Amino acid sequence: MAMADSEMEEEEEEEEEVVNGHGYTVDEGLSSVGFGKFQIRMLCYAGLGYFADASELMLLSFIGPALQSQWLLSSSQQTLLSTVVFAGMLVGASFWGLVSDQFGRRVSFLGISILITLSSFLSSFSPNYTVLLILRTLVGAGLGGAPVFSCWFLEFVPVSDRGKWMVVFSTFWTFGTIFEAALAWIVMPRLNWRWLLALSSLPSFGLVLFYPLIPESPRYLCAKHRLADAQHIMENIASLNQAKLPPGTLITDLQQHIVHGNEEAEVEDGIESKVDYANSNTTPLLKNKEPPQPPSSLSLLFSQKYIRTTILLWVLYFGNSFSYYGIILLTSELSAGQIKCHHSVSISSSESESGSGGDGSSSSLYVDVFITSLAEVPGIVLSAIIVDRIGRKVSMIIMFFMASVFLLPMAFNFNFNSANLLTTGLLFGARMCTLGTFTVACIYAPELYPTPMRATGSGVASAMGRIGGIVCPMVAVGLVAGCHQTAAVVLFLLVLLISALSVMLFPYETKGQSLQDTLSASASSSSSTIP
Repeated sequence: MAMADSEMEEEEEEEEEVVNGHGYTVDEGLSSVGFGKFQIRMLCYAGLGYFADASELMLLSFIGPALQSQWLLSSSQQTLLSTVVFAGMLVGASFWGLVSDQFGRRVSFLGISILITLSSFLSSFSPNYTVLLILRTLVGAGLGGAPVFSCWFLEFVPVSDRGKWMVVFSTFWTFGTIFEAALAWIVMPRLNWRWLLALSSLPSFGLVLFYPLIPESPRYLCAKHRLADAQHIMENIASLNQAKLPPGTLITDLQQHIVHGNEEAEVEDGIESKVDYANSNTTPLLKNKEPPQPPSSLSLLFSQKYIRTTILLWVLYFGNSFSYYGIILLTSELSAGQIKCHHSVSISSSESESGSGGDGSSSSLYVDVFITSLAEVPGIVLSAIIVDRIGRKVSMIIMFFMASVFLLPMAFNFNFNSANLLTTGLLFGARMCTLGTFTVACIYAPELYPTPMRATGSGVASAMGRIGGIVCPMVAVGLVAGCHQTAAVVLFLLVLLISALSVMLFPYETKGQSLQDTLSASASSSSSTIP
């Protein structure tokens, strides 16, 4: 009985603080404590998830030729190895987004980490092609949860630093690709593909190992009306960052909009006295903290408010993935010396093709993929420089244009001197720019949706990107392998153009805008917080 009375007194005190304007939102709390040690720890864990994702995807460029030789696979069977991973990611991206928005970010992390770790490690013991296909499909289903990591980290970052630190977060993807290229360069010539698969699973082991140390997102807790739990996490952030939270207690952005909205109405009506909201029937949210359940996060994506954003985001992610993975696979095709009809643009030198046999070609593959992986570093730097200065939309449009400029010369049959160096340079620049657009898109997507549907919206968009990854090997790289390089490059250019147009059609910019934690607050503030 005494405990119940104490809880009622705490609720009344909280309502009184909200009414008197003494509460603070998650955004205000994060802005007050700043970016510090707590966020660095969250960055390392979320970044490890991105690192593992990139490593598992990049190894597809290296194990295919080895498996083809050992198991006498056809070209279609080799392509299927990449396709099933993207198919798994297609399912996983949507599934883990829904799980994250419904049950929490930590629940998703546990499922993602266990699934990737087990299926990735067991892949190295695959006795035959069929078992390997099944296990790599499961790996893809786990990798599909990558957007949950970005959403979770985003929800801990103060608004003033969001663009910069999300770009820093995306560098873990780049480090993952460089790590995998270097690992393959060391392992494949000395050991075999099984060792590469086993060693590539190590980052996902780290996700399981450090899982008990990570907290739930306070934004998710606020969206689920678990304000006491969210308050506790905010206090931990302040303590670790050695900073102070604003006075009062944590409130949702919807509560803040209700109070501020009513106060503004009083001023407009010329009423100077303040209404006692805690005892008024005009603010049911403060009296009843469990409002009716909103529609599912998946159905909200197709509501009138979000349908345009959702469709444009799908086009953006599809085009970005198609072009990004296409450039990676194009590098592999040209480096492996598989293109016999366009010697002037083949990265492998004629000497290695004629004198070194398969080993020289394979060595060239690791070197060239490693070099083009390094292209992601300047892409990250470029994104970091412009994303918070000129905004998300303009940044992506500029980098899509630059990628097109780099790819355009490859559509022609010029007999360049040092053609291999030129082609590597062009692929270097194109990958730099497509990675840059990918980085900014991964920042922009979760900013477009409120917390109750953020992971779902980003996850489903990522799933559409996976479709681009599935289609790309079958269409674009198939054209290159069939001696239709000009058609393949023109296709890439067309996809880049459509992606840039989709960015232009987005209804608003999110640079410097607060994240919305409730659906109602998003609706009520859309005109004031989003230009």
